[in-house]
Amino acid sequence: MEEIQSWLGNTYNSSLSKSPSSSSSATTSTSHETHSTPTLCEYTSFNSLESTNNIYSHNNNNNNYPISKPSISYFCITSLKTLTPQISCVAVDNNNLYAATIKEIYVYDLTSYELIDTFGSGSGSGLVKSIAFSDRKIFTAHQDCKIRVWKQVISTSSCKQRHQLISTLPTLKDRLFNCMLQKNYVQVRRHKQKLWIEHADVVSGLAVNNDVGLMYSVSWDKCFKIWKISSDMHCLESVKAHDDAINAVVINTFDNTIYTGSADGKIKVWKKSGDSKKHLAIATLAEHESSVNALALTNDGSVLCSGGGDKIIHVWEKRDNCENHMFVCCSLKGHRGAILSLTHVNGVVISGSSDKTLRIWKYGKDFGGCLAVLEGHCKPVKSIVAISDGDLDDNLVVFSGSLDGEIRVWKVVISNYRD
Repeated sequence: MEEIQSWLGNTYNSSLSKSPSSSSSATTSTSHETHSTPTLCEYTSFNSLESTNNIYSHNNNNNNYPISKPSISYFCITSLKTLTPQISCVAVDNNNLYAATIKEIYVYDLTSYELIDTFGSGSGSGLVKSIAFSDRKIFTAHQDCKIRVWKQVISTSSCKQRHQLISTLPTLKDRLFNCMLQKNYVQVRRHKQKLWIEHADVVSGLAVNNDVGLMYSVSWDKCFKIWKISSDMHCLESVKAHDDAINAVVINTFDNTIYTGSADGKIKVWKKSGDSKKHLAIATLAEHESSVNALALTNDGSVLCSGGGDKIIHVWEKRDNCENHMFVCCSLKGHRGAILSLTHVNGVVISGSSDKTLRIWKYGKDFGGCLAVLEGHCKPVKSIVAISDGDLDDNLVVFSGSLDGEIRVWKVVISNYRD
């Protein structure tokens, strides 16, 4: 755990350590593995924290009602090994898999899993913490407090896909516009000021709402910022959001609600005020006993999942009579280390942890618990992303990136049956 704490910094505590840089390159290897399905877990009382079962429900106090048990099969399709350690972020866009390491971002073709490009090695920006997409732009959040913007281009000499840096946020134009007035500076620490449009610490997360042309960035400086991402990219607003570093951000694109998770153990819910046009906190969700490291929303925005350093995943739902308030409908327990990454796809939650495993969870009225434990990584699973495989909603492809420099690609098939 000491090694993980040193690298992750504010994910575990308030110490903002820097990651070392090293040269990087990539090779690809392939492996195929099959695993047996673990025993499924039943509902137990939420208050029975001594229990070893994997789910605790606020809404059920007995274990004797029929359970609909999903069945699951899964195996590792391939393993992509980079020579540079520490996969910090994986993301998928336009049939490409993006994987960020200490110095470079690797791009793989999802059809062949061949490496088709590497970029970012010359920026000197340190670790990439998050990757987001908008139209033909790729946004990357960096340890040097900046956000970089890239675009895909086709090399005329090789006819291969390349990624070119087109801007850095805040842009030079944005900085020049704001630097002339003293009111545009904020105190970031003793004897040091920065423009309000600049992050003062590691940019830890990005989320894009393409419907309104906005991007949201969060940082270990305890703030989140809103950016216009059209042709004239600039910062619209900066919000002092938490009492400690912010580790995660997600957006409900249906009602433009923003959720931020912090090392202060809280999740805050934000929405733009109609009168002031500023983002205000409309709710604070506090159930985690440690830092909130990861957030995930369902597609319709009705359910929020949060994972923390306390090894628990809380599942939040809105109350019928209170649009702005959410309550914990159940809590998923089973990981033996901090939750570092989450995704919600096709009715299942997938989590990555410092215990080097992924877990696939199902929750609902009929069944709740851990469907599978995916093992194979040698170090903590820092990032995961999942997509539907073909026309069947129950077929998934899951990509997991670990601090061991390995990306694993998993095929997962889920089906349901009743006793």
